[in-house]
Amino acid sequence: MKKSNITEFLGTELKKYRLKKEVLKMLYGADIMSAADLSHSVGVSNPTMRSLIDELIQEGYVKFYGLGESNGGRKPALYGLVENTIFVIACEMGRFHSKVTVFNPRHKQVTRVTLVETDINDPELEEKIYDAAQILLEESHIAFDHVIGVAVGMPGLVDSEKGINYTVKDAEYNNIEARLMARFNKDVLIENDARAQAYGEYMFGEANDVENALVVNWSWGLGLGMILNGECFSGATGFAGEFSHIKLEEGGELCICGKRGCLETVASATALVRMAKEGIRQNKVSQLTHLFQEDLQALSPKDIIKAAKRGDEFAISLLNKVGLAMGKGLAILIQLLNPEVIVLSGDLAEANQYVLVPVQQALNRYCLENISQQAQVIVSKQNKGAGLLGVTAMYYNYLFNQALIQSNYKSVQVKT
Repeated sequence: MKKSNITEFLGTELKKYRLKKEVLKMLYGADIMSAADLSHSVGVSNPTMRSLIDELIQEGYVKFYGLGESNGGRKPALYGLVENTIFVIACEMGRFHSKVTVFNPRHKQVTRVTLVETDINDPELEEKIYDAAQILLEESHIAFDHVIGVAVGMPGLVDSEKGINYTVKDAEYNNIEARLMARFNKDVLIENDARAQAYGEYMFGEANDVENALVVNWSWGLGLGMILNGECFSGATGFAGEFSHIKLEEGGELCICGKRGCLETVASATALVRMAKEGIRQNKVSQLTHLFQEDLQALSPKDIIKAAKRGDEFAISLLNKVGLAMGKGLAILIQLLNPEVIVLSGDLAEANQYVLVPVQQALNRYCLENISQQAQVIVSKQNKGAGLLGVTAMYYNYLFNQALIQSNYKSVQVKT
C-alpha cells in the first residue's frame, strides 16, 4: 500500500475510533438510545451510525434492546451497552471504614455493599479491598476476568493522574494506584471522595444537569466537590475543595491538619461528638448523659441525631451549633462561587431540619441576599450511594475515552 494510501486509511480508522468512543459515551450517559438519536447526537448520517453500531455489537460492547415507541412511522430500534460483559469494582473509603461493591456499565449495582475495616493509612488496604471484592464476585457468580478495573474514592490530597494520595502518612504507601494495580492486575482509578460524590450527584442525583453545584460530604470531615460550568473542578494540581481547612476561628481547637480553628473543628461530626462528650462529662441533663456516661467511646453522630429527634434539648443545641458553623462556611463559598445548588450528604445531613434551619440562619446573616437567594440548599436523596456511583461513572468515562476499542485501532496500524 502506498504511503499516501496508508495515511488516508489510518485517518479513516482514527475517525471511526473516535466516533465509536462517542457512541459508547452517549450510551453510557443515556442507557438506551435509537440509532437516529445517536446519529443526531454524534453528528453523523444514519447509515454511518448503523455501521458503527453493527461493529460495536460484533465487538461485544453494544446490544439491541428492542423497539421503542413510534411517532407515526416505523418503531425505532433501541441500543445500549451490554450489561454483563464488563464490571467495575467500586470502593469508597472513609475515615474509619470503606464500602466496596460492583457495578455494570448501565449504572446498576450488581452486588451488595460490604464494609471493610480499612482506611487510607492502612498498609494492607489493597489486600483487604481485594479480599472483599473476591467475596462479592463469588456470591454474585461474576468471573474475575469480566472485571475491567477498580475505582476508588478516598479522602485526602489525591492526585488522580499520578494515583497518589499525599495525605497518607507514610510516603512509602501513598501510591494507592500502584498498590491496587499490583494486587488486582487491573486498571485502577483513584479520586478524591468529595469529587466522586459531586460527580455522582451531577450524573444521577440532586445536581443532575446543574451547571454550577457544590456537594458537601458532611461527616467526620468536610469534603467539598464542585461542579463549575458543567465540569467537575479539581484545580491546578487536583487539590481543590479542602473545605475542612478554611480557618474559621482564631486560636480555636487543634485540627488533624496541625492548624487551629479550621472549619472542621467546629462544623463536623468530629466536632459534634467532641462537644457532646464534653457535655456528658459535665453531667448535662440529656438522654446522652444517661446512655453514654459510662461508655463515651460508643457515642456516634447518629446517637446525637436520634436524641435530637426525640426532643433532647442538649442534642438539639449541639446540632444547631454545628449547623450555624457550617452555614458560615457555606456563606464564603456562595459568595465566591455563586452556585445554583448546594447538596449536603453524609452523616450530619441526615439530621435534616435540625441542621438545615441553622444553616439557613447563618446564610441569611453572612451572605449577600441577592447571591444567597439563588443558592438552594438540599439534602442528598442518595446519601449513601453517590460516592460509589460517582467514582464508577468517572472510571467508565475514562474507560470509554481511553481504553475500549483502542486495541482495534492499534491492530490496524500493525496490519498496515
